[in-house]
Amino acid sequence: MPLKTIAMIVTEPVAVFEFGVVVEVFGIDRQEEGVAGFELRICGQHPGRPLRAKASTPLSIIPSHGLDAVAGADLVVLVPATPDHGPYPAEVIETVQAAYAAGSTILSICSAAFLLGEAGLLDGRDCTTHWMYTEALQRRHPSARVDPRVLFVDTGQIITSAGTASGVDACLHLVRREYGAAMANKIARRMVVPPQRDGGQQQFLPAPVPECASEGLAELLDWVRTNLEQPHTVASLAGRANLSERSFARRFLAETGTTPHQWLTQQRVLAARELLESTDDPVERIASQVGFNSAVVLRDHFRRSVGVAPLAYRRRFC
Repeated sequence: MPLKTIAMIVTEPVAVFEFGVVVEVFGIDRQEEGVAGFELRICGQHPGRPLRAKASTPLSIIPSHGLDAVAGADLVVLVPATPDHGPYPAEVIETVQAAYAAGSTILSICSAAFLLGEAGLLDGRDCTTHWMYTEALQRRHPSARVDPRVLFVDTGQIITSAGTASGVDACLHLVRREYGAAMANKIARRMVVPPQRDGGQQQFLPAPVPECASEGLAELLDWVRTNLEQPHTVASLAGRANLSERSFARRFLAETGTTPHQWLTQQRVLAARELLESTDDPVERIASQVGFNSAVVLRDHFRRSVGVAPLAYRRRFC
């Protein structure tokens, strides 16, 4: 059944951008433009009482409805508060559980996935959250299948979105799912955003330098990072480390948590990211600089790791 009534549950401190995303998609009357009309209810524990917003300047948001207004909503949207702000109120958790039991579609934006977890609705389920919090969400709810790469996950009744602006992607996806692409495109055009973004949130993650568990291979790995353009094999690296190939592979896995080939590919992709951001060198030259045999090989590994093609990445981050 198409989504008509949307209840947004807000808890303190309210994330202002995410709150605004929901209002922009579901809270503005665009029926004259052929967009379906929605009834948006802003729901909190204490209607009429200002809630502190997450901002460096004093700012508050006042819910117009109590949690009782969540009942009967077609869509329930959970707007995040900071995951470490403390336990969610029991009444809020119970409201989310009741909405799920009643068949409402539930969408969590950014770190609001933690509220779904507290309600027991992520157990055994694919989900995501902001890349900063994926590890914490997985630790807190070990039976959930947390995917740090995607912009959102739709499992039917429950949709989880990744960090901040991916709430736009998830909301437009829901409109597309329920009303079709034409309506989602109309809303996206008014918001001046793409109706669908390619890639996942892995393209927005910082590029960390993997560390060894000990100092054993650290010197070798530092040398490889500065000589990525050279051909490297397990045999050549084992020889440089004065180890047999078998011993080297076993020790490498123990110290880095991955295989030599996977580690080397990751380092080359990370180096390519830096060059795409900081230079205007063509992809063919970058492929040679980081040790890939061709631009085709670079594109293949880059898309698998980052989620978008090298030139698309450059357009966004150069």
